[in-house]
Amino acid sequence: MNKSLFHVVIVAALGGFLFGFDSGVISGCEKAIQTEFGLSAFWHGLIVSGALIGTVIGVFTAGTPSDKWGRKPTLWLMGVLFLISALGCALTPFSTTWGPHLLGWFRFIGGLAVGGVSVVVPLYIVEVSPSRYRGRLVAANQLNIVLGILVSYISNCAVAYFLPQADPKVVWRVMLGAECIPIALFMALLGTIPESPRWLVRANRVDLARAVLTRVGYPEIERTLGEIAESLQAAAHGVKVALFQRRYLKPILLAFFIAFFNQVSGINAINYYAPRIFQMIFGEGSEMAALAGTIGVGTVNLIFTILAFFLIDRFGRRVMIIGGSAMMILMHALVAWQLSRGAACDPALAVTGILGFIAFFGCSSGAVIWVYISEVFPNVVRAKGQALGCFTHWFLCTIVSWVFPMVAEAAGTYAFAFFAVMMGVQLVWALFFMPETKGGTIEDIETRLGIA
Repeated sequence: MNKSLFHVVIVAALGGFLFGFDSGVISGCEKAIQTEFGLSAFWHGLIVSGALIGTVIGVFTAGTPSDKWGRKPTLWLMGVLFLISALGCALTPFSTTWGPHLLGWFRFIGGLAVGGVSVVVPLYIVEVSPSRYRGRLVAANQLNIVLGILVSYISNCAVAYFLPQADPKVVWRVMLGAECIPIALFMALLGTIPESPRWLVRANRVDLARAVLTRVGYPEIERTLGEIAESLQAAAHGVKVALFQRRYLKPILLAFFIAFFNQVSGINAINYYAPRIFQMIFGEGSEMAALAGTIGVGTVNLIFTILAFFLIDRFGRRVMIIGGSAMMILMHALVAWQLSRGAACDPALAVTGILGFIAFFGCSSGAVIWVYISEVFPNVVRAKGQALGCFTHWFLCTIVSWVFPMVAEAAGTYAFAFFAVMMGVQLVWALFFMPETKGGTIEDIETRLGIA
């Protein structure tokens, strides 16, 4: 892998870092926000999931500009939205009348950006990566997502540690405003990477596409250009190709199910409410321990996502989903069992279940989803297909995150038992219905899936 390709992917994947930071940072703030504004479980869930509602919309709004203007300008636009959101959250009014409403809207704007980068970053990386490295390079996006989550947890702990005597109303605003630092870095570095070569061919800028392919170390550049042009033939003649047609039913279903199972695994219920879950395990009065526990969640997630980075192109996408599903069933069942025991809950076993789930999610579903969705759609509808997969992911994330506080308040056992059952269903799907996409160019995959 040449240095230029590595640089291009790392800069693009900083969008994933912002995705992770924005998703994780709210976990350290959500209880303080609920206390300050006196929110019920229903309205509190709505405020926290406000970003997710924006994300659901963002996955569809990102596809059009990325096809019209290019992947790179769209990433810059997402950076602007991230910045508006972080500044707005940091400056949320203290008024109980206006504060929660404005906070919800600024989180919504951040959600638009998260939705945009969840579509465009893996789309860009898969289009710029040689087939030999494609799986691990798209997985670099997931690596940056979990790194962003971990850094947000560390940032939250640092703010709480260094501002121990500060008003809690100020502390959570500082936590949310800290995101401005990585946002500024991302926007500054975007100017150093090229446009996607496949988008350039689509825009009839073949010479620029050739230069980009040369820069990132593609073998057989002329052959690759020919395959891209052939794949894009309908679009090159000005035809707007519809995603929802019988020809693309197979990739549509594959993208839907990989995204569906990713969310009903419970990963974002834990990401958004980790301190609350640890308090359910350790009991009241353990606020700082619960906040510190989120660092353990983020660290385990990062370690096992790094492991997936080295495994995904060796063992393939399907094998990782099968193995991960089987182990996630056991981990969720362990947590559900311990929470069902009430005061007799063994914290060590319950925490083992939580961290074990995070580990097996990180080296299976977490790493595979963005790679798989990016691979199964042909060039001519990839942006639309990516948007569909991301919509499914974020729509379900919104539902799970909104409902989880109410379910956890009633009985956390039910939530984790549900997650275990869903991982059982994913195991059956992976065993009998999920095709492998490892190896070959992304144009080759079209032929293997029968949609060329």
